[in-house]
Amino acid sequence: MSDTHEHSVAFVRTQAVPAAPPPFQATGPVKWVRENLFANIPNAILTLLSFYAIYVVLSATLPWMLNGIWNTQSLAECREILQGATGACFSVLVERWNQLLFGFTYPAEIYWRPTLAFVLLFLAAAPVLFFDLPRKLLVFTALYPFIAYYLIWGGTVWTPVFALLGVVGGFLVYVRFVRNSFAAGFFGGIAAAFVIWWIAGFIVPMLAWENPVLAAVPSRDMGGFMLNMMLGVVCVSLSLPIGIALALGRQSSMPLIKIICVVFIEFVRGVPLITLLFVASVVLAYFFPPDATIDLILRVIIMITMFSSAYIAEVIRGGLAALPKGQYEAADSLGLDYPQAMRLIILPQALKISIPGIVNVAVGLFKDTTLVSVISMFDLVGMIRGPILASTEWNGVYWELFMFAALLFFIVCYGISQYSQWLERRLATDHR
Repeated sequence: MSDTHEHSVAFVRTQAVPAAPPPFQATGPVKWVRENLFANIPNAILTLLSFYAIYVVLSATLPWMLNGIWNTQSLAECREILQGATGACFSVLVERWNQLLFGFTYPAEIYWRPTLAFVLLFLAAAPVLFFDLPRKLLVFTALYPFIAYYLIWGGTVWTPVFALLGVVGGFLVYVRFVRNSFAAGFFGGIAAAFVIWWIAGFIVPMLAWENPVLAAVPSRDMGGFMLNMMLGVVCVSLSLPIGIALALGRQSSMPLIKIICVVFIEFVRGVPLITLLFVASVVLAYFFPPDATIDLILRVIIMITMFSSAYIAEVIRGGLAALPKGQYEAADSLGLDYPQAMRLIILPQALKISIPGIVNVAVGLFKDTTLVSVISMFDLVGMIRGPILASTEWNGVYWELFMFAALLFFIVCYGISQYSQWLERRLATDHR
């Protein structure tokens, strides 16, 4: 016993035991599948049912798509090649590609003009969507609407120039009078812009050249997905500031401003958009001077903007109501006036809360631009239902055309949704 005790020495490890690899079931794809698809029996059943539904859909659509025909001139040729086999006739997309994008009568030799305007849209929107970019790029953002108008419509260059002068004049009047009164600056700026535009109506025809640099294109020649993009971008861009103004006006302490905003919001929200479009097509022209020729696209933009701004106003009002009263009291304690408090403290927080609702309205508005087809405007859906399906070559092609339209709208709406989620994560200040 003593010898054993004398020769026993306690061993102390001098190096750390190397980390053992995690079990195979606790890492990688196996872990994700087990936790997300087969976490328990109900989830496993739902996963298997989902896989079966996907299999049924793909087994019916993949052969139809993979056997598609792309190089014929009519539906009859497609059916002759297929000989009764399952297959899509994608030739209609190839043969009517330009009409689907630009409309039926837009001149083919100037397709580059709306294409260039579409490319410049991303450059103009980048400083607004991604605020890490240099702020100097906002100068191009401010000029882009007038550049895009000139590229798409063409004609005399003085029309966008005087439109820009009206905006600049209204902004200068706003800056001059907003220090004394927000209402005086706001309404004074709007009045100054309209005065400049009214004067421009007399000056522009005198300055117009007989042969402009870019040939004029009437609005009736515009259509296809280009028209949907124009209506969506313009109406969303205009409805956001108008919606903010309506939301602030509805919470105003001035009774007249509050009543006007409440009546406008509740009336517009209670009327279907298709009714407003018929008003834009038939009735709205009677509210302008008798000798005025107001473009149909402009009338549609006015009505869609009114419709979407009313919904955005309610979304932003919810964001304003969600802020605690202490935020308003903090702005007062700092000695900020109303415009400064709204710009620096209240609106940044309210808009952050309202991002999901604003994006929901924007996505719905972009999809609702297809309703203009009911007032004889040939947007993407109008082109499909009108000139393309009415032609003898492609009468009977439905799935291919409407799936293409759905794909285009899905890409745009999904992109908007993904950006909003990124923006919410970027602006998140609560660490949970």
